[in-house]
Amino acid sequence: MEEKQAYQKDLESIRKLMERSVKFISLSGLSGILAGIYALLGALAASFLISPVTYGVTSDQQIIIQLLGIAVVVLAASLVTGVWMSSRKAKKAGVKFWDATSKRLVINLAIPLVTGGLFIITLLLSDQFGIVAPSFLIFYGLALINASPNLYEEIRYLGYSEILLGLLCAVLPNYGLLFWAIGFGLFHILYGAVMYKKYDA
Repeated sequence: MEEKQAYQKDLESIRKLMERSVKFISLSGLSGILAGIYALLGALAASFLISPVTYGVTSDQQIIIQLLGIAVVVLAASLVTGVWMSSRKAKKAGVKFWDATSKRLVINLAIPLVTGGLFIITLLLSDQFGIVAPSFLIFYGLALINASPNLYEEIRYLGYSEILLGLLCAVLPNYGLLFWAIGFGLFHILYGAVMYKKYDA
């Protein structure tokens, strides 16, 4: 009986080592919750510039620059929080934060995100403002799915959710800011809470 338990323990140790070699297990669920809160605050700030339910199409360059500024601040705050909390979690678990797995994760995330960013810039330059919000959601969802083999399984479902929401947003472009708040705000809080309860608590 003791030999069987030792065998199972060895198998569990091997499984964890293999998982660490391919998955970035230091991702913090709490950082997802905070990213969602930042996004909701960003959407609130944007609502003073444009109505959440009449996003429509605006050609006012000053407003566009202000909206992009809000998006950059939200993104920067989310990235800094994510890196800080994940590195702290990795240190607590006694694992390296920056290794081959985290490098693959960054590459897998960057390809769809950079492509989406360049696509969105072309939309802005050609005054196609109505599909900017859907594009943010769709490319972000694609990035999450592309990076999901190096993350927790829940991230894949978050990616699917973002893509579906982005497609719905494309059908209802006047509600772009509202969909943005749901996708980057509420969805992050929901999935972050699930991950925190499952992996961090």
